[in-house]
Amino acid sequence: MSRPPGTVRIVAGANRSRRLRIPAGSTVRPTSEMVRAAIFDALGPVGSLSVLDLFAGTGAMGLEALSRGAAGCVFVEQDKKVAEALVANIRDLDCLAASRVVVADYHAALQGIMTAGERFDLLFVDPPYRMLPEVEVALESLAPALLDDGGVVVFESHKASHPTLGAGPVFDRVYGDSRVTMVTIRRTLP
Repeated sequence: MSRPPGTVRIVAGANRSRRLRIPAGSTVRPTSEMVRAAIFDALGPVGSLSVLDLFAGTGAMGLEALSRGAAGCVFVEQDKKVAEALVANIRDLDCLAASRVVVADYHAALQGIMTAGERFDLLFVDPPYRMLPEVEVALESLAPALLDDGGVVVFESHKASHPTLGAGPVFDRVYGDSRVTMVTIRRTLP
């Protein structure tokens, strides 16, 4: 069964098989269904977790988490046109109550989140591949303040990249041209 162009599906949970919009003409690169399924299989249950979806695009990662029972998600998207499609996706999936969209670049969004004292259990980071080193540097100092102890950062990057945030990956796999790396953030010594 083929999909209409410009859409992706939610893989599992309450909104399984529901489609997400991708704005025409955008450079958004949604995480494929196969890769999302692998990520959530590796994560295990996400029920009641708080999620931050940085570089959200269509919201596929955060909406997948909400579909699987996450308590809430903050979506960060800089592009206003893409953010409009993201808000439409959230509304279409009836996830407005559990969602907040921040339309800003990631630096400004993270500063606002930190100022508000918000903390998360799960952080999805899928920047334009060329930006990964810059984003990692920014997150190196911010991740312990953004995530609860034992929080997980999920990076999606080009297959040749090797994210180094944290003490080392707990999961590192290549899918086609993409690498998925998960790291656990510890705030205290074990």
